[in-house]
Amino acid sequence: MLYWLAQLSDGGDFFNLFRYITFRAGGAFFTALLFGFLFGRPLINVLRKKQGKGQPIRDDGPSSHFEKAGTPTMGGLLILISLLFATCLWARLDNIFIWIVILVTLSFGMIGFADDYSKVSKQNTKGIPGRIRLLLGFIISGIAAYFAAINHPEALQYKLALPVFKDTLLHLGVLFIPFSMIVVVGAANSVNLTDGLDGLAIMPVMIAALALGVIAYAVGRVDFTNYLDVHYVPGTGELLIFCSALFGGGLGFLWYNAPPAAVFMGDTGALSLGGALGSIAVVTKHEIVLAIVGGLFVVEALSVIIQVAYFKATGRRVFLMAPIHHHFEKKGWAEPQIVIRFWIISLILAMIGLATLKVR
Repeated sequence: MLYWLAQLSDGGDFFNLFRYITFRAGGAFFTALLFGFLFGRPLINVLRKKQGKGQPIRDDGPSSHFEKAGTPTMGGLLILISLLFATCLWARLDNIFIWIVILVTLSFGMIGFADDYSKVSKQNTKGIPGRIRLLLGFIISGIAAYFAAINHPEALQYKLALPVFKDTLLHLGVLFIPFSMIVVVGAANSVNLTDGLDGLAIMPVMIAALALGVIAYAVGRVDFTNYLDVHYVPGTGELLIFCSALFGGGLGFLWYNAPPAAVFMGDTGALSLGGALGSIAVVTKHEIVLAIVGGLFVVEALSVIIQVAYFKATGRRVFLMAPIHHHFEKKGWAEPQIVIRFWIISLILAMIGLATLKVR
């Protein structure tokens, strides 16, 4: 919205700054951060009052989690509102890719909100059946993937770009849509599985968003893509503003989610943020790089898949408990120790993912 102030510029005054994506990305970051600081506590108070007993705690979970009983959930609303407000304020709203990512984020957030509401109102951990959540997620991501594909340059439409391998494209044809659906839904549910300890999910999401923001900015500039030998996707640079707003909103949320958490992200935040990461990867043609940048989420999801499959086949468990962060809890690791070490791993993986831009 504020981008249009640039139309008031003659090229040498303050309003000219609004032409620059980097300036507007900084504005989006501080706007979302300030929004989180200002409205975080009032929102938590409302959630605590409305929810009463807060998020229900799993009976089969680590015993230390029973101390968190009464903590309100749906804190992802704080991130969502600050993220969407800052993005709409600072991004170019005539950019189709911005709207694709916004609508995916908002739609997955609505699914998560309905699931959180079901859990809180019924005071059980089941919520909305998983099949319904998956079906809705696939429908949303399928629509988003289609619009992303038809708005890509003709040379990139319905094709998968491979990192490291220069100028290599796999033509997936109609399979691009279901592949993208798996990427987005997989990212959403992987983040959701990771969200099991205070502060565990939000920092890796912020790190991944920042890495994807850099990638989006790079592939949206023809001079950068020529230098880096990556595929040029015009218009994706605006997604840096969305990613910066996500980082700012996430930082504002972390202020209240840091151990001991005053509020949980809930499915409202986890599904929406995971969906956002997946949709950005699809739009920027970096779906495979997302598996590196968000490698922590992949490991968390794989630990659940391995645990379930191995238990069904043998009746025994590979991990003491899945997802894998609970395994380390059962081994006696302190919660802050797990969280900070997982943050470090996320940062390392993000740097490796960014390195694929240059390694060709």
